[in-house]
Amino acid sequence: MEHKNDATSKTSAPGIEHHEIKDLQRNAEKVTITTCDYGPGQFSVEEITDLEGFLAQHRPEWTAVRWINVAGLSDMSVMLSLATKYDLHPLAIEDIFQRTHRPKVEAYGGGETEFMARLFIITQALYTEGDELKNEQVSIFLGHKTVLSFQEGYNELWAPVMHRLNKKGSRLRINDASFLAYSLLDVLVDRNYPILESYSDRAEALETLILSNSKPGLIKDINQLNRDLLKLRRVIWPMREVVSSLQRDPHECIGEVTHVYLRDLYDHVVQIIDLIETNREIVSELTDTYMSSVSNRMNEIMKVLTLIGTIFIPLTFLAGVYGMNFIFLPELKLRWAYPIFWIVCIAAALVMIWMFRKRKWL
Repeated sequence: MEHKNDATSKTSAPGIEHHEIKDLQRNAEKVTITTCDYGPGQFSVEEITDLEGFLAQHRPEWTAVRWINVAGLSDMSVMLSLATKYDLHPLAIEDIFQRTHRPKVEAYGGGETEFMARLFIITQALYTEGDELKNEQVSIFLGHKTVLSFQEGYNELWAPVMHRLNKKGSRLRINDASFLAYSLLDVLVDRNYPILESYSDRAEALETLILSNSKPGLIKDINQLNRDLLKLRRVIWPMREVVSSLQRDPHECIGEVTHVYLRDLYDHVVQIIDLIETNREIVSELTDTYMSSVSNRMNEIMKVLTLIGTIFIPLTFLAGVYGMNFIFLPELKLRWAYPIFWIVCIAAALVMIWMFRKRKWL
């Protein structure tokens, strides 16, 4: 049954207006709000517990860029306060709560519109827990001096960016808000390199196992690896268009320095796509190798069974002839008939084994 207050339900107008946010029903989850104010000379980071009081204050005069990160999307009062303070577009608010979006970039506001100029970027963060590949949606709002980021709850995501911000004189500290947005995207893209490296190692290990002993369970591991690579591809492939759009289309919130670095980010995305395709080809070859190995093993088993059957066919014929209940079998009355029977059987078996080895069937 569909609830009228569900974030994914359709109302009379597209998007989610600010006054509708408080009516959304979400599961109770922990929400962590972190704010970073920085400039060339100073940097401060703080976890916000009283968001209303924090937003009511003016940012410090030395602040060149303010970055607010929200980990968790269950507290609607947080979403309402930020949407109202920073004039977020209703369509973008709706996209935040629909967690199955392909990566994309949208420009809202500016010019003669009623909304402030914002670039809205949706992407996916990939990470591993054990052998399981997981993803969560990350939404980024870029303004002239403010960056808002929303994630589902993976709190270790921005540790590299925090480390760079904490270093005085870093390039991130001396540039504008668009460079911060670029840095966030760069972290999300570069996270895929170690994941792909681990998948390459897994593929090599699977190849070794296949060549040494083709166990039936290996095909399950191969299929899981293929599904993970396909999941990676579905996330990274649209990122190429996102970065290309940011680099190609001019926007008042993107600085000139950031445009230069976006070219490098585009190259990273293309490299990762190439690595994904290479790994998928390797996994496809692993499947073929596994099937060939299983087929060869089955052929070896059938060959052994066939040779055993071939050896016993003449022996079965001899045993059948002398096992018949006829009275007049001349050989039955000979004193050495029984030993001679076994000598003939063994000789016949040895001759066939010699012939099989000579023809290299054994």
